[in-house]
Order: sequence, then C-alpha cells, then structure tokens
Amino acid sequence: MDLENQRRVKELSEQYGAENVVVLLGAAEGEASGLAAETVTLGDPTYAGPLAGVSLKLSVYHICEPEVKAEIDEAVYDEQISMMEMVLDVDDICGEMNAIREQL
Repeated sequence: MDLENQRRVKELSEQYGAENVVVLLGAAEGEASGLAAETVTLGDPTYAGPLAGVSLKLSVYHICEPEVKAEIDEAVYDEQISMMEMVLDVDDICGEMNAIREQL
C-alpha cells in the first residue's frame, strides 16, 4: 500500500472511527493483499509510511472473498469483477486475508 493511501486510510479512521471503516482491497496477488491487509490492521510492516507502528485494527476484505461477493449485486459483480476473478488465485488471496484477520 503506497504512502498516500496509508495517509488516507489513517485520516478516515481518525475522522469516522475505526469501527466505522472497512477497507476493501482488489490486489491481484495473495501476497500483495496480505501486505495491504496487515498494513491497515497491524501497522505498516516496512515501517516506511504513516501507518508504521500504528495498529488501526480495521476490518479488511478482498473484493473476491465470498462474503463480499455475496453483498454485491450479481450483475454489477459480473460486469466489473468477474473477468479479473477468473485469472486470480482466489484461494490464495482468501487464505492471506483470513491469516491477517486471525491475528487480530
């Protein structure tokens, strides 16, 4: 997650409260998704950005996770996401996301 997005997430969390913020990711790889999820929950593991040492403990999901997919209109999901979902390793992404959430 780049430094600008870290700053935005931190500001939104402060403005609305962590309990009112959900981060929705769309990274194409499990490792990238896991790193971004770790950043917004436990803090920036690279210690390079605004979330270095800041544990926001935000709720975080990937757009391809079943619980998120179930909340989106099927026609919209098919039009906007399904093509990309076909080339992603969804199981790997879900595994990474679950591993980060289990650390909370």
